Amino acid sequence: MPEGHSVHRIARQFQRNFVGSRVTVSSPQGRFAEGAARLDGRVITAAHAVGKQMFLEFDDGLWLRIHLGLYGAWDFAGEIVMDLPEASVLDAAGENSLRSIGAPRRARLRMSEDDRVTDAPVVFPADPVGQVRVRLLSDTVVADLRGPTACEVLDPQQVETAILRLGPDPELDNSDAARDRFTNAVLRKPTPIARLLMDQSVVSGIGNVYRAEMLFRARLNPHTPGKTLSLSAARELWADWGFLLHTGIETGQMMTRHDLVGPAIAKAMRNRADRHWVYKREGLPCRVCGTHIVLEEMAARKLYWCPQCQA
Repeated sequence: MPEGHSVHRIARQFQRNFVGSRVTVSSPQGRFAEGAARLDGRVITAAHAVGKQMFLEFDDGLWLRIHLGLYGAWDFAGEIVMDLPEASVLDAAGENSLRSIGAPRRARLRMSEDDRVTDAPVVFPADPVGQVRVRLLSDTVVADLRGPTACEVLDPQQVETAILRLGPDPELDNSDAARDRFTNAVLRKPTPIARLLMDQSVVSGIGNVYRAEMLFRARLNPHTPGKTLSLSAARELWADWGFLLHTGIETGQMMTRHDLVGPAIAKAMRNRADRHWVYKREGLPCRVCGTHIVLEEMAARKLYWCPQCQA
């Protein structure tokens, strides 16, 4: 499932390429035909990400809410334009950083957890391929949405209600108030911290990768009840999430190791296996203590951790 950094990057893509444009909205698949008809011909006026959800505002006061879930992804084609940091890279597996979105060009671009990209020229706009739930088409760019968990038209009050259900997102609000909202939610619950970090009502945007890596970076046992954490430990988790989220947005990569310097950083940015402390390293020796990394299931999700460093 795309984690918070991916959704923020997709929102940036819409901000740069769609905001201010009048769009044709359709549902080639047919499942969103009614919603598409309500938005068709309107101007997109804003694009916001909150955790794993994105909200597109239209000039008639309606909003499109999208939650990609496990299988959702956006494909973009046309004259794609993006402001990109020079440090961004494309890894060996094809995972796309911000740079690979590139300067104005003809391209097809997939934005999901893996952000696969193909540079082959295409006819614009190409016919929809596969089960496209929503197609947004401007004069220069087309965005196709496939397989989302949620895709619905909301009015402003419904948008406010949906956002209020979500925990704080440090990329949107890194204030003391947002931090305290997170720490208060954690410190009053007996729920294991590994489950709390995945609870989108507690904090927005954290998924399986960031959950495992944050707990290792904090040397926290994932089964620790939230209410037994110290205030400083809870605050450090919040600060670390803000740091990792911003890094992911800017680089396009889920870089969670802080022990790398020089060429090792470049190598890790190009190879996902070098980027993490524990995620998908079950049975391999811990990079710190040598103990084999453990894989277990918690709330139907895979949990990776070191039983020594996180004892």
